[in-house]
Amino acid sequence: MSLKKWKILNSEFVINNQWCIVRQDKVELPNGAIIDDYFVNIRPEIALVMPITPNNEVVFVRQYRHGVKEILLELPAGAFEPQKETSITAAKRELEEETGYIAQELILMKTIYDNPVKDDNKIHIFLGLNVQKTGQINLDITEEIEVVLVPIKDVIDKIMSGEICVAGTIATIFMGLEFIKKYH
Repeated sequence: MSLKKWKILNSEFVINNQWCIVRQDKVELPNGAIIDDYFVNIRPEIALVMPITPNNEVVFVRQYRHGVKEILLELPAGAFEPQKETSITAAKRELEEETGYIAQELILMKTIYDNPVKDDNKIHIFLGLNVQKTGQINLDITEEIEVVLVPIKDVIDKIMSGEICVAGTIATIFMGLEFIKKYH
């Protein structure tokens, strides 16, 4: 059996504003079934950074996330449009804007899909090494952030206890720890 892509019969934007873009597709599945209301979220790319200080601390941000109505501990990240800036430029910008830290070395570890079932964007995950505090925080109107330093040896325990529970952050941590073991 060979897998086949769905055929798009019609596509239109049903929501199109600065906070949310949703496309409604009418698709034909490989088995011939027609779905006329498959919704896709059109989302910006994300740059996500695992910043590590010279003291082997990971710089996290704690902030309210309205979608789940929870205050969460996660790695610094932010949206960008690839037509306007590169992923590394966005990673540098978001790291400094959210935390006041800059990375002496920023390494793109991988680009992954965020939620390919319903979202069209990617997450570009970076390892930031030898990050230094500059104090230049510049938050967006929707952001209220607490910067939290966690010793790298305690990060996995925070995942296992549920304190860190955001998928992109967890994927980045595991990739970052493996990257450090193999290449640094």
